[in-house]
Amino acid sequence: MSTVLLTKRIEFAAAHRYIKPEWDEAKNRSVFGLCYNPPAHGHNYLVEVTVVGEVDPKTGMVVNLFDLKRILLQVLEEFDHKNLNLDMPYFEDQIPTSENLARVLWTKLDKQKAIGTLHAIRLYEDEDLYADVTAAAGLDVASVTRRYSFTAVQDGGRGPEWDCFVTVHGTIDPVTGMVTDIGALNRLVQERVVQRFDRHDLREALGAQTVTGGQLVEHIWKQLASSLSSGSLSNVRLVQSRDLSFEYAG
Repeated sequence: MSTVLLTKRIEFAAAHRYIKPEWDEAKNRSVFGLCYNPPAHGHNYLVEVTVVGEVDPKTGMVVNLFDLKRILLQVLEEFDHKNLNLDMPYFEDQIPTSENLARVLWTKLDKQKAIGTLHAIRLYEDEDLYADVTAAAGLDVASVTRRYSFTAVQDGGRGPEWDCFVTVHGTIDPVTGMVTDIGALNRLVQERVVQRFDRHDLREALGAQTVTGGQLVEHIWKQLASSLSSGSLSNVRLVQSRDLSFEYAG
């Protein structure tokens, strides 16, 4: 029998701060950006837990959904409305980044055999930043995705607003807890994408008579792929509307 993936979404609230106490303020701000701001900032985290298995011929389900929700709530209760830096022992020696938090959740959920076999966890800090850990890649590796937005000029007036999702894949740095230097990534995308395209005619920016979404997403990839400070660019997705998006993966 073929296997099926099942994904359950659930929310919890917590606060955290990205900080290395042994670094000075300038280095903390350079590496962590706004995530360094004291004293801490909160998120309504959204977790997507994906399990894999065969469909039970009696129930028609991969896993009992009631059990899955109950166990997720039990596990997340420990983290809900906590300061991850101050209240949680898991982060005494590591920064509660999205990547580190996702793999802590993995280690706790992987022990819960009643939910089946874990396939992937996606953790959203907010709609602009999320991290993925998967069984295939292992817990030392993750992907992090950051959303950026810009509005193009079309025919001399306001054109479509684009959401640009940049995904970087790699080993989680044991010092920063990140796949890539998020501050450096923000600066790179702002310089080579947002500042270049926001409120500009895409035809002039790319030196072409017409610019399609496919051409634009490939161009953005080429602007970023060889310039990351760490990690590897794995995907760029451009969303023009709810019904139309473009992806490029090299």
